[in-house]
Amino acid sequence: MLLCLTANHRNASFDLLEKLSLGAQSAAEGLVAGNDAVSGAVVLATCNRFEAYLEVEDRASAATTGQTVEATVEAMSSASGVAADALLDSVTVLTGDDVVTHLFAVSSGLESVVVGEDEISGQVRRALEQARIAGTTSSGLEQLFQRASTTSRAVKTSTAVGTAGRSLVRLALELASSRVTDWSQTRVLMIGTGSYAGASLAALRDKGATDITVFSPSGRAAKFALGRGIRPTTDLAGSITASDVILTCTIVENHILTPDLLEDSGRKLVIDLGLPRNVDPAVSAIDGIELLDLETISLHAPLEERVATEDARTVVGQAAAEFTAAEAEQAIAPAVVALRRHVFDLLDAEIDRARRRGDSTPETESALRHLAGVLLHTPSVRARELARSGDGQAFTEGLAALFGVVPSMVTPAAVLPVPDDATHADIGRGPGVGLGEASAS
Repeated sequence: MLLCLTANHRNASFDLLEKLSLGAQSAAEGLVAGNDAVSGAVVLATCNRFEAYLEVEDRASAATTGQTVEATVEAMSSASGVAADALLDSVTVLTGDDVVTHLFAVSSGLESVVVGEDEISGQVRRALEQARIAGTTSSGLEQLFQRASTTSRAVKTSTAVGTAGRSLVRLALELASSRVTDWSQTRVLMIGTGSYAGASLAALRDKGATDITVFSPSGRAAKFALGRGIRPTTDLAGSITASDVILTCTIVENHILTPDLLEDSGRKLVIDLGLPRNVDPAVSAIDGIELLDLETISLHAPLEERVATEDARTVVGQAAAEFTAAEAEQAIAPAVVALRRHVFDLLDAEIDRARRRGDSTPETESALRHLAGVLLHTPSVRARELARSGDGQAFTEGLAALFGVVPSMVTPAAVLPVPDDATHADIGRGPGVGLGEASAS
């Protein structure tokens, strides 16, 4: 079963999200360790959300699920320093199919402050990569996150959402344009060289900025500037004094811009896109300093473009429904495998007895195997239909009632669905194939 705890710009304060982001790196390991009900965890931390995606035992009771939620909140609390009670008041808990729809919508930019933003799909991919490195992912979460990326691409190519390349940095620069009369004459200091810095640089150039200097707290400014036509610097204080606009976009935990650095530095517009904050909020009290941080930017986010968003949500809904149906088919596959094994075991035993009596011929054996395939075709197709409609358990129970066959908990890696145009002769010739034929070759 899938479980998601989400704190985002709609249900949590910016301060709480900032604290949660500080503990994001260690949170996933804490979610898996010491909880036997959790087989995998992926943590997604962005400037506007902190989400924990978990795969838990399918047969977990409501009480167990509640305990898992509590344990998850405790792990998040321990990693971030946020009180567990405060977290419980702020997070929304999603389960099952709702988790699928939510992640697909998040990855497609439909739950962002700026609907259709470009960066979120990459952040979702990196969250999965980080879980792989930490060893906390699971097969179910792998499939979920990979399909989320596929859905995001489908939304981008088939709807108008995100076609303008909207993002928080672009929104920030649009807000800043009311203060900046001519970007081509504006001296810009960009602080940060990470994954968000490239998007920030592109947005600055789209506005017409040409005089751009970059500073890196980790010392990578020269490497980042190489080939990009901007100047690297290691002199932060001097570059601050020489700039008109400062844009920060790093993931360092401590404030980079503090009141002492900006005091007496002249009139400046400071845009803080970092989470945790890169700029001490106290700088806004300095004469001549205007601060645009994520919290302020979020308040000015445009309304959703209704038609484009509705189209995108239709794509997301269809993708989520197909994912859920495919997962249901996979869940019923062991029962189909058990039925096929049962039938072919009986057939093999009868053929073996016929051979010992001298009553068997290759033609007869071939005909019997073909007949078995014909008889199994309808139950295999029916199993798929029941699984997709949410009634897969009825097939499993009927199998036990009629034949006394109980499926073993195996993962049928080679199981494929029965093609709609399959003929009886095409349907399985061996006991290890379910929901249609999948040869070992």
